[in-house]
Amino acid sequence: MTTKPIIESLDDHLEHLEALEAESIHIFREVAGEFERPAFLFSGGKDSIVMLRLAEKAFRPGKFPFPLVHVDTGHNFPEVIDFRDRRAAQLGERLIVRSVQDWIDDGRISEKAGENDSRNRMQIPVLLGAIAEFKFDALFGGARRDEEKARAKERILSFRDTHGQWDPKNQRPELWNLYNARVHLGEHIRAFPISNWTELDIWMYLAKENLEIPSIYYAHEREVVWRGQWIPISHLLEPKPGEKVEKRVVRFRTVGDMTCTGCVESPCANAWDIVAETASSRVTERGSRVDDKASEAAMEDRKKEGYF
Repeated sequence: MTTKPIIESLDDHLEHLEALEAESIHIFREVAGEFERPAFLFSGGKDSIVMLRLAEKAFRPGKFPFPLVHVDTGHNFPEVIDFRDRRAAQLGERLIVRSVQDWIDDGRISEKAGENDSRNRMQIPVLLGAIAEFKFDALFGGARRDEEKARAKERILSFRDTHGQWDPKNQRPELWNLYNARVHLGEHIRAFPISNWTELDIWMYLAKENLEIPSIYYAHEREVVWRGQWIPISHLLEPKPGEKVEKRVVRFRTVGDMTCTGCVESPCANAWDIVAETASSRVTERGSRVDDKASEAAMEDRKKEGYF
């Protein structure tokens, strides 16, 4: 895989990346200025890592005017959780973690049994609980329009009612960079500073800024089984009778739970390699997520209930 044409392409797109960066920084500052209790949803994934760099450019040398928040399902990849904790400590920023497992243990929610069930939907009450606990009135999230059709329907500042719910048919208009930040007590806004970025923009920015990311984004050998896509074997997901466990060199394009996140065969060892691979890919990023294949409207249904 050659990176030279991509490097030349990055030069061509430098102005485009600078425009995206400027828009995102403007959104960070606008939300921080308009809302009393914002928070930043930080999962340790590549999009939230880009968001962290944008927040640094928006607010350093001061501290962020918001805490970092993560809803931990207990099924995350350990490499990502280690990165999350280490990165928050490096930045010296407050990290609030709320646990799906804690809610299961004390009986506030119950876990479904079934091979296709993930804890994705179980994050919703835990997230809404954190919003109520800390009285957050705005949450920054790393969603992008190109990821999935429900996310393409979101506004940059996307309104949630007093139950944390979203109505995709009743959204506020946004003209140019004019955002409506008005909410009443108990309502909140989900703010998406990188909504206009693409997966390729994200990887170009990660490469250009030389940002560290969790190791599972790069090629590594892992035990997998084929279920229409390569699924990682772990203590949470064992092979079915008759399935052949293989060792393959794979990487992850997205970092959800171990139970619902597929991987792709890839030789990519650095961000520049991934820029080249992404530029030529004919498969969507979310195509490797089993949870998004439950139905055509799986993501939209979760978002209506309060999901990120």
